[in-house]
Amino acid sequence: MEMEGVLQAGDAEDWVYKGEGAANLILSYTGSSPSMLGKVLRIKKILRDKSQPAPSCMVFSSYEQLLWGHIPELVGSVKQDCLAQAYAVHVMSKHLGANHVDGGVRVGVSGDFLELVGKNVLNSRPAWRVNASSIDKTADAALLMADHSLFSGNPRGSDCIAVEIKAKCGFLPSSEYISKENSIKKQVTRYKMHQHLKFHQGEISKTSEYDPLDLFSGSKERICIAIKSFFLTPQNNFRIFVNGSLVFGGMGGGADNVNPAETDKCLEDLSKVSGLELPDFIELLSEAIFRSGVLGNLLITQKLDDHDIEGAIHLYYNIISQPCSICKNITDAELLRKYTLLHSLPLDKSLKIVRDFLVSATAKDCSLMISFRPRQGGTTDSEYDSVFLDSVKRTYEYKAYFVDLDVKPLDKMEHYFKLDQKIVNFYTRNEELVSSLKGSNTKDASLIQLQQ
Repeated sequence: MEMEGVLQAGDAEDWVYKGEGAANLILSYTGSSPSMLGKVLRIKKILRDKSQPAPSCMVFSSYEQLLWGHIPELVGSVKQDCLAQAYAVHVMSKHLGANHVDGGVRVGVSGDFLELVGKNVLNSRPAWRVNASSIDKTADAALLMADHSLFSGNPRGSDCIAVEIKAKCGFLPSSEYISKENSIKKQVTRYKMHQHLKFHQGEISKTSEYDPLDLFSGSKERICIAIKSFFLTPQNNFRIFVNGSLVFGGMGGGADNVNPAETDKCLEDLSKVSGLELPDFIELLSEAIFRSGVLGNLLITQKLDDHDIEGAIHLYYNIISQPCSICKNITDAELLRKYTLLHSLPLDKSLKIVRDFLVSATAKDCSLMISFRPRQGGTTDSEYDSVFLDSVKRTYEYKAYFVDLDVKPLDKMEHYFKLDQKIVNFYTRNEELVSSLKGSNTKDASLIQLQQ
C-alpha cells in the first residue's frame, strides 16, 4: 500500500492514452524511467451527470462500514484513498486467485499533472466518454500497475500479443425470487437481452453474436465460437494489443462496427509479430483460456449472486432500514410470501447476501487480460504457463490477469434493480422485433471465414 513518489507537471508528457472504462482512465508510460517502464497509470474519473450512480465506490457510507467492516484492511484503505487496490488484494484475489490479480502500487499525483494529462489525452478519448466523465482533478494519488498488454521484463526482440476480454455474466440465474413475468431470465442470457435494449436506444449499430455461455462452457469448441463472435462485433468486450499498442477493438469501448481494413491490418500485425494466421491465433487463445481454468474461478465468483437482484434488493432495504419500495407493488401472493421471509432475515444474513451480490457484480463486469509471447529457442524452464500449437510447431508462453476489479457502491442496488427490470421488460415486450433483428444481422464478407 506504500506510496511511490509524486508525478508532477513535467511528467505529464510521458503518459499517453491507453483506454478507459466507466470509473477509470488508463494511461501508458512512454518515457525512459526504469521504474515506470512497462507500467500503466489508473486515474479516477468523475461523472459529469451527478444524478447518475457512481460507477465505483471511493468512500464508505455508514452502511458500507457495516458491509465491509469485518475486513480491517478495506476500512483502513478508505482513509488512505486506496480502496480499489485494497479491494482487489483483500477481496477479489481470494476468489479469483492471487496469481491472477495485480493490486498495483499507489503513486502521488499533483493537480498540475492531472490538469495537463487531461488536456493531452482529450483528443484520444471517445466523444461519448468525454461527454460522460472527466479526470478527477482533486485526486492526490493514482494506481501504478504492470501493463498486462506486455510481458514484464519483455526481452528485446521478443514480441507480445495480448487480448482483453470483458466476458460478462456466464450463467443463467435460477433464483426462486425471480417473478413469473421475468422468467425469461432463466432461459436467455442477460447479455443478449441487454444487447437488444442497447440497439433500440442507438448505443450500438448491431447486436453482438457473442454468447457468454459459450465462453464459460469449459468446452474448447464453444470457446472457439465465442472468440470468433468477438471478431465480428468486438464492442467493448474484446481488444487485441500488439507490443502494447491497440490493433483491434475500441479505445474506450463501443467498437461495434468492424471496419474490414482495420481487421485486415490487425491480422497482418498478428501474423508479423507471431507468425500466426487467424485460425491459429483463435486456436492459441482458446487453448490458453481452456487450459488456464481462470474462467472457472470467475464463474464461481459470479455465482455468489444466488438470489438474483430480484431477491437481493429486499436485503438491501433491510440493511438501510427503509420500507421496501418493491414489495408494495407485488400482487403475486406466493412471491410476496417469499419476499416477506427475506425481510425477516437477521442483519448478518442480509449483509452476507448483499456482499456476495456486490462481489459477483464486480466479477460480472471485470476484464481478463491474456498475454502471449513465443518461447525463446532452447528455453525449457519458465515461470509462465505455455501452449504448444501443433499447427505451427511452436510453444507460446502466456499469463492471465483480471483487471477492473472495483468495489461496487451499495447505493447502486436500486439502479441494478431498475436496469434489470428495464432490460427484461423490453425483451419480453419486443420478442417479435428481436427475432427479426436476428435475421438482419449481416456478417462482414471479410469475416465469413471466421464461421467456417
